[in-house]
Amino acid sequence: MVHQRAAGMDISKRDAKVAVRKPGKRQGTYTTTVLTSGATTKQVLALIEYLKDEQVTTVVMESTSDYWKPFY
Repeated sequence: MVHQRAAGMDISKRDAKVAVRKPGKRQGTYTTTVLTSGATTKQVLALIEYLKDEQVTTVVMESTSDYWKPFY
């Protein structure tokens, strides 16, 4: 199964690096956008809205310790 719109998150203490993959202009191609989101409530809520706007359906997270909790 290939998820057409997916995001991968690498979460650290202060922020998360987020890579969003979505279909490209040509069939069978994809584009990837990488951004950094802070871990404050306001920044996490803005990230949620961005992922909704990009129609992301699948998100995977990688984190050490319990830094993933604000994003979950």
